[in-house]
Amino acid sequence: MSDTETANRLPTAEEEARFWALVEAAWERLGPEPAALRRALLTRDRAASDDDAYAFDGWRDAFLDQLGQLCADLSSPELTALDRVVERKLYDIDRADVHAVVDGSDDGFLYARGHVVALGREFYQAVRADPTRAVPDAHLQGICYFFAHLHDRRFGDWPHTGSGISRESFNNPAGWVGQ
Repeated sequence: MSDTETANRLPTAEEEARFWALVEAAWERLGPEPAALRRALLTRDRAASDDDAYAFDGWRDAFLDQLGQLCADLSSPELTALDRVVERKLYDIDRADVHAVVDGSDDGFLYARGHVVALGREFYQAVRADPTRAVPDAHLQGICYFFAHLHDRRFGDWPHTGSGISRESFNNPAGWVGQ
């Protein structure tokens, strides 16, 4: 594909489905405890403590390790497609209303959005629809460039997603209208 053909490329439904399936499979490999924590975050009383969010501290590295194992044999186009999905998901929740809940500097806000994405489709969709579902001060930095780093290690360069967007914080103009 030429640069013109890939400019502003969106992830396909198949690419998104594959991404979410890999996220779920990585969590499932860790057993019932993180599954219970994910459910607790999704159904929590937002007025109560967010202690469940901090319980993920011990599971983040294990989750990323499992995700890496699941992706160990993927091709360059497959890793690029997965990176495009992460990039889009992070971009779509790069919004003032989400930032109002999770706060954070440029990097801190990116990592907070990474936490939302890494917890899976159900949590991501809940936060996208109602940002108060997000968890203040929670983060998962490793997912933000996970597939880009994996691509670089395996193929010697960063993937070119062709999306024309940035996953970095405060780059989604529609999410910051009036700010």
